[in-house]
Order: sequence, then C-alpha cells, then structure tokens
Amino acid sequence: MRDLRRLLRYLKPHWQTFALATFAMLLVGLLESAIGGLIVPIFDQAFAQGGGHRTQTLFGLQRIIPDSGLAAWKTIAVLLLTFTLAKGVAEYFSTFLMARIGQSAVLKLRQDLYSHLLSQSASFFERHRTNYLVSRLVSSAAAIENSVTSTLRDMLRESFTLIAFLAASFYYSWRLTLGSLAIAPIVAVLTARFGTSLRNLSRESFEGNKQLTDTAQEALSNQTIVKAYRSEARESARFTTVAKRIVNANLRTASISGFAPPTIEMIGVVFVVFLLYFGQREIVSGRMNAAQFLTFLFFLFRSYDPMRKLSRLQNSMEQALAAAHHVWEILDEHAELVEKKDARELQPLARAIELKNVSFGYANEARPILREVNLTILAGSMVALVGESGGGKSTLTKLLPRFHDPVSGGVFWDGIDLRDASISSLRSQIALVTQETVLFNDTVRHNIAYGKPDATSAEIEEAARIAFAHDFIMELPQKYDTIVGERGIFLSGGQRQRLAIARSLLVDAPVLILDEATSALDAESERFVQKAIANLVRDRTTIVIAHRLSTIRRANTIVVMEGGRITEVGSHAELLARGGQYKRLYELQFADEEEELSVVNT
Repeated sequence: MRDLRRLLRYLKPHWQTFALATFAMLLVGLLESAIGGLIVPIFDQAFAQGGGHRTQTLFGLQRIIPDSGLAAWKTIAVLLLTFTLAKGVAEYFSTFLMARIGQSAVLKLRQDLYSHLLSQSASFFERHRTNYLVSRLVSSAAAIENSVTSTLRDMLRESFTLIAFLAASFYYSWRLTLGSLAIAPIVAVLTARFGTSLRNLSRESFEGNKQLTDTAQEALSNQTIVKAYRSEARESARFTTVAKRIVNANLRTASISGFAPPTIEMIGVVFVVFLLYFGQREIVSGRMNAAQFLTFLFFLFRSYDPMRKLSRLQNSMEQALAAAHHVWEILDEHAELVEKKDARELQPLARAIELKNVSFGYANEARPILREVNLTILAGSMVALVGESGGGKSTLTKLLPRFHDPVSGGVFWDGIDLRDASISSLRSQIALVTQETVLFNDTVRHNIAYGKPDATSAEIEEAARIAFAHDFIMELPQKYDTIVGERGIFLSGGQRQRLAIARSLLVDAPVLILDEATSALDAESERFVQKAIANLVRDRTTIVIAHRLSTIRRANTIVVMEGGRITEVGSHAELLARGGQYKRLYELQFADEEEELSVVNT
C-alpha cells in the first residue's frame, strides 16, 4: 500500500483529468448495466401472446385493433443503440484520458529519477552498475506507466461495472444476490494470496533481468577478450544460467496467473448451481417472473467477468508495484554532495590549492586510499603526480572538483574550504582530461563544445587547431558534423584524446587536471597528443598524473605517492639526487625513455 500511495502522488497534479476519466469509467459501468436492463422488456415483448391490443378512435368511433408491439421494439432498439454508442464514447475518453495521465506521470517520474541520478556523487555510481540504473529508468518506469495507463484504468472500469451489475442484481432479487456474495471472502483471500506470490516472483524476475543485462553487457563490451581467450562457451553458459532463473520465475508467475482466474470462476459457478435451485423457488413463490430471473442470471454471470478481470489486473498491479518498489529504492538513496545554503562563489585561483591532512576511503574499500595527505599547489604551476598503480593519484585528483569529500582534513582554494564553496563555481574553474577519453555518440562539434554549448564555430575550430585536431577533422566524411560513434569508436585513440584536449581548451578553465596516458598510442599519434598537451597546459595551474618523462621534466613540482601517502616532493634533479622512491621509479619506468630521447637528439 505504501508503494501504491507513493505512485498515486504522481497522479495528484492530474486530479481533474483523473476525475473526468473516472466519471467516464463510471458511465461505462452504468451503461453496461443499462444495456443488460433491456433484457426484461425484450423478453416481455418476445413472450407477449398475440402482441396485445390497443384502442383506436376514428370519426368518433372507438375500435379495438391488434397491437404487434412494433413501437416497443423500436424504443428498445433506439435505447440499445443509444446506450451502446454512449458506452463507446465513454470508453474512448476513459482510455485516452488515462493514457494522458499515465504518460504525464511517467514523464515526471523519469525526470525526477534522472535528475536524482545526475545529482548523486561519484560514490553512488561506484555502488551501482550503469545497466541497473538505466533499467530502473527505462524498464521499471515503463511498467509503472502501463500500470497507470492500462491496469489502473481497467481496474476502475471493471470495479464500476461490477458494482453496477451487483446493484442491478440487488434490484431484481436481493435475497439471491446476498447469497451469491457469500463467495466474496473466499475470492478476496485467494486473490490476496495469489497477489503476494506474484509480487515476490516479480521482484525475483526484476533482479534476474538486472543480472542478465549485466552479464550480457560485460561480455559484449569485452568481446575482443572473450574471443581471444576462447571463452564464448563459458560466457554463453553464464548467460544461460541467469536466463533460466528468469524463465523459472516467469513460468511460476504464468502458472499462478493461469490458475487464479479459473479457480475463482469455478467457485462462482458452484454457487450459481445453488442459485438456480433457489431461483426456481423464487419464481414459484411469485416474487420473480421468468424474465426477471433470466435478467438476474445475466447480471450475475456478467459480474463474474469483471471479477475474473480484476483478479488478473491485481496480478498486473502487483508486478507494476514491484517495479515501482525498485524505483523508490533508487529515489530514496541519497548520496548527493551537500552544498551549503550560503555557499561562496569561487574566483579564479590566485594563490594556491592546499590539501591539509586529507584522508579518504571508498565505501566499498576496507583500507583507506589517502592517508594524511598534505600538499600545496601554487597558482600557475604544474604539479606531476607519479607513483605505482594504486598509490592514490587518481583519487587525489577526484577531490579537487569535489567528486568526493575527504573523510578527514580538507581541500582549500585560496584558503576557502571546498565544502563552503558552490559546486558550480568550483567546477567552472576546472577542466578535466581523463586517461579513458570520454566522447558522446554525437558530432565532433558537439563533443568539442560540450563544456561550452554556446561556442561559435570559429571558437570550436580554433580550439581544434590548437589541439592539432583540425586537420584530421577536415578529412572526416562530414568534417565537424561527423558522428564519432559510441565512446568515439570511429576515431583512433590519438584522435579521441585530441578532441578531449580541444574540449578542455575551449572551456579555458584556469585549473587543469590531466591524466596523461599515451602509452597505447603509436609514435605519430603520441607526437601530436604531446604537442596538444603542451598547448593545453600553457598558462594554467596543472595537476597531471604523469606517464611520460618529458611531462615530468616540465613540472615545477613532482609528487611521489605510495600507499596513499606522499613520500617525496621536489624537482626531477632533486629527487634523483635524493636516491629514494622516485629514483627507483625512474629506473623502472623512465630510464629507457630518457635513453631513447638521447639517441633521437644525437
């Protein structure tokens, strides 16, 4: 009921439309009953002997002439056509209005859910797979929309029809109707038990679909590795195992859905057999005639049809509420970074970014990633972060745009704690180029201008030129209007990185965070990317996770990280002379590169 009440809140803004739709559905039920009510006059006319007589006056003389009942038949025919037409119009409006409400409600729900997802911090997305969130946004929301558009509409319509039929049954024989209602408690208990089982199975099916999507996405997105290690059969077996669990849950759902309505109907028919006996006694006693009893049976039998439909609709509603429950779980999970009401607007960096006693750990990690980190990044300087994988370099850079907040300590921008600053003003000061280049399945122009949507064509092209991307863009089929494909699949690694650099150049933020990964590029692509990076870092405060010796040498300060701590800070020459962790790292990673550079220079 809590899930249902929460779902109905999305209908509240449309209460006027809902009232009209409800009125139309009420008319459908009343007109269904009115059409059934024509049975009595039809039987009366059909069984009238000789059609009766009527008196006619002609020239002051009265005479009795046979009455064929044609006028009554005409009246019945007109009423039948009128009621049927009116019922059709009411059905149309109830269907259209409920569809309008359902579409509007699910639009608002999707907007709320999507806005909620976008407002979550990075920790939220570290806990939930993207496929799961997209499934809740698309599939679960679609199930909710169907529950409003179809299921709720049909439940109301069938409920009104059932009430109208029962009211008509009471009109013709309250004794027999009360007797037939004896099955109501039995039907209610069975429906509740069937509904509970179906809701549990629906949740099981939803979880199975989530696992199935994750399994398929993981294998298909990594299909090169799957093929390289001849794992097609193993991945197919994993997929089949999960798919079979869904099949079993769906078959049990189908079993209950198929068993419930006939069971309830059989109970109803057993009672009808008893009612036939008591009905015969009502006719003999003179409390009913044959036409009235047949009409009563018509309404009674017709009442079982909406009962059966309501049983099935109850099953559909339970499945929809199971989907809604998953959506509420996401909406009720809050991992937003809290922004203070009086948050300060940050100005461009003038002095320094400072990390003071910063410690941080991910929620799903038992060990801390950063431990008591203290670092000062002077405005206009380049700071290179180096160290072995897992040392905390990437995590440190995530604290600067406030993707995460420190567990203890603080990050300060010209003396202002980032938790006291507005997130928008902070992130407007920072450009980001990640190791895994992120491009959208859109045009080159859209991807370059993503951080500045109002940029002119001239500004976009200038950024592309500085990033050494303009020449290869002009060779593309549609030039700047070429679609780059999902994650830029139609471009090479070097081309993707240069587009990302052009995007950062266009934003022209005073602080740059750069994960300079060029190890996967060929020599020519790397040369272009390095030139683009050199243009990008010029006149900016730059924090770079350095992978190349040339970048490290350009840095004003080199920060060596190991096990979440800063172990050494200094220039390239100072750290080599110190003979510590940096020298060992240099001998492992950079000495060969320096030798290659020496050969090239000679």
